[in-house]
Amino acid sequence: MRHRKQTISKLGRNTAQREALLGHLVSNLILVGRIKTTLPKAKAARRLAERMVTLGKKNTLAARRRAVARLRRKDVVKSLFDDVAPAFQDRAGGYTRIMKLGQRVSDSSEMALLEWVGHIPKTPKTKSTDTD
Repeated sequence: MRHRKQTISKLGRNTAQREALLGHLVSNLILVGRIKTTLPKAKAARRLAERMVTLGKKNTLAARRRAVARLRRKDVVKSLFDDVAPAFQDRAGGYTRIMKLGQRVSDSSEMALLEWVGHIPKTPKTKSTDTD
């Protein structure tokens, strides 16, 4: 019986490829703060990202091991537990947001921006012009 089994989007991949893809998307989200991807991938990655922040808020050894098993990178898990999760300590959920960007030119895929709720993007440095 498949009671309480949730069906997620398969994204046209087998299980191993899908888990690797989502793990890499969430790892990049943790490191950079925002990622640009297709809408179905963003929705699937949001689910995993929310779970990883919840694990990070627990801050136990078992939670770290579960996070390493999903994300496969110890430096990303360290960043998750040290930087990202403490920022959401007072928040009960909804750590990420998805903003739709429109369609991609090449294949008309719906694009989206997945980012942390409190993320403030860094402004690009501009060259200063000296006027004498």
